[in-house]
Amino acid sequence: MLAKVYVTLKNGVLDPQGKAVHHAAETIGYQGIADVRQGKYFEIKLEASLDQAQARAQVEKFAHDVLSNPVIEDYRVEIS
Repeated sequence: MLAKVYVTLKNGVLDPQGKAVHHAAETIGYQGIADVRQGKYFEIKLEASLDQAQARAQVEKFAHDVLSNPVIEDYRVEIS
């Protein structure tokens, strides 16, 4: 199984890296981009011995405890 975890800043949290990317895009001629928000993406290979429910529970806990800062970030988990 493969877990995909997407970590993004919560709405309202300042994103200086996203602002820098947005500014760079405008500087080199990209038009129509209203805003850029950056985030993190993780792929986690899981052992085949875990069932779907165990895998989701373990990855959700890992994402909350290790991969994200729950005060300023949200995360989303996909299992395939």
